Amino acid sequence: MLGPKARILLVEDDPGIVTTLGELLGAEGYAMCHAATQREAVDLLGQQAFDLALVDVTLAEGNGFAVCRAAKDLSPQTAVVFVTASDDELNTVCGLSLGADDYIAKPFRPRELLARIEAVLRRTHHVARSLGLGSLEIDLERGRVVLEGRELALSAVEYRLLLLFATHAGGIVTRDAMREALWENAGSYIEDNTLSVYVKRLRERLAEGDPARTPRIETVRGMGYRLHE
Repeated sequence: MLGPKARILLVEDDPGIVTTLGELLGAEGYAMCHAATQREAVDLLGQQAFDLALVDVTLAEGNGFAVCRAAKDLSPQTAVVFVTASDDELNTVCGLSLGADDYIAKPFRPRELLARIEAVLRRTHHVARSLGLGSLEIDLERGRVVLEGRELALSAVEYRLLLLFATHAGGIVTRDAMREALWENAGSYIEDNTLSVYVKRLRERLAEGDPARTPRIETVRGMGYRLHE
């Protein structure tokens, strides 16, 4: 279990939920910090490193979307799981477009929440500290990508997509695998055209390097994509 080493930031303004989740996460071995407002959450994100942020979309002061954006800007490797109303599809889609890793709808069962958290942590944390492919270096600890000595400005989704390709270099990554790896259970909301746009943007970033030394993304017709070193 990843719990003993995982630090979770809970962004929630309902005292009852904070108490319940604090006890639940603590019993599983997670180290938890709590913020009740957007400002408190952003301040904590700037002061400490968290493995995951569990964020209520609707806050009395501020909103969860701004917290997600701040988390991904400060540390793209920080996973974000949104807590949404059960019938709020619009907020779910908006959250995923900002780079959230997963969502869970209220009311949720405690074991379901723990399973979601563990699944996201398994997907977003890696044993290696860095990954090198030709002239490309991925710093897994800091969530930075360096191409020929120059840092690339990638969005949170572009970073995770590159990491997915890099960890499967030489093999085919299907569109379904992309959806599952980037958005898990909410991947069904993501259309093929959206995936194509993310791949196109990532190709453009990689094209800034020397073609002879920079990995390239090949389209495998009818199957998916392959990253060539």
